[in-house]
Amino acid sequence: MVQGGQAVGWLYRTAVRMSIDELRKEARRIRNESLPLTWQSAKTPEEEHAAEEERDRVRLVLASLDPRQAELLLLRSNDLSYGDVAVLLDLNPASVGTLISRAQQAFRKEYLTQYGEPVYER
Repeated sequence: MVQGGQAVGWLYRTAVRMSIDELRKEARRIRNESLPLTWQSAKTPEEEHAAEEERDRVRLVLASLDPRQAELLLLRSNDLSYGDVAVLLDLNPASVGTLISRAQQAFRKEYLTQYGEPVYER
């Protein structure tokens, strides 16, 4: 049982994690609804394997970043506005853009350090 001052931190982390889970569920739902209906447009096994390797790389790089930076990148990658990110992470809305930019730079630097090749931009 969480008591005292620890309750606030526990509630904050729980709320952030639940929010991220909901965002991931929504992204999966949208992705699944847009799956190709015919085999002709489906990815080849090699393409699917390469995509899975890239997702694994991104997960590893995110795990090596500062947790706050990883949260910023995950929330922003789910198309949340700066205002929404500020509310979820209890940040000053005016500083969200700068913090996201720094997190992106840290991600690029860590990706290059670990894999020595650029991450593909969407």
